[in-house]
Amino acid sequence: LVYLDAAYNLSNHLLADQYSPLPPSVTGFFGIGITGYTLKIKEQMRDNEMSTVLDLSPIMQLTREQFYELCRANRDIPLERSPKGELIIVSPVGGESGNQEAKLIIKVGVWNEQTGLGVVFSSSTIFSLPGGGDRSPDVAWVRRNRWDALTPEQRETFPPICPDFVIELRSRSDHLSPLQAKMQEYLDSGLRLGWLINPQDQQVEIYRPGQSVEVVDMPAVLSGEETLPGFSLEVEA
Repeated sequence: LVYLDAAYNLSNHLLADQYSPLPPSVTGFFGIGITGYTLKIKEQMRDNEMSTVLDLSPIMQLTREQFYELCRANRDIPLERSPKGELIIVSPVGGESGNQEAKLIIKVGVWNEQTGLGVVFSSSTIFSLPGGGDRSPDVAWVRRNRWDALTPEQRETFPPICPDFVIELRSRSDHLSPLQAKMQEYLDSGLRLGWLINPQDQQVEIYRPGQSVEVVDMPAVLSGEETLPGFSLEVEA
């Protein structure tokens, strides 16, 4: 119900005073009545947790500028924007996934402190990808020269750049196919290396430009290859 309320509040913010939203009905697909329009809000349920995708196309095309202002006005709600302009309310993770994510950031961060080759980002950072979406990887890394090429204003907002390296950690509330699509979105935007860690299926998917996805079983030792030279990550089963 928390996310249903969040979706309702976001719809009010988006539509300002032009429409009068009605309370949403709690179904697999539910609509918000808006003067002849219906917002399709898709709920994805798993283990009593939910992610929500709002298709705003019947009433508006959500631009990057509007998305940025929307995020600023709703700082407590983690949001993403798909290349189609869909608004995605991201589910929070539980303690176990949050701890695993923190360990991943620390390990990449320690390597980066030793090499000084780039900049590390947590999942609270949203990147405006060249492919059209606005995404927040669980762990992201950008080469120093690419980051330094951005203006101070670009660094302060959602950086208009695709990370060189990302990690996505599948939590208990995540369906696999949207994460795989998200990894492909990174590749299409210029990603050099990406790891999708999937504890549920005990696998890691490795994404590289121009190559098929490599699937390795856990436990495994992952190499940063040429993208993160000298970095390796042991992924336990």
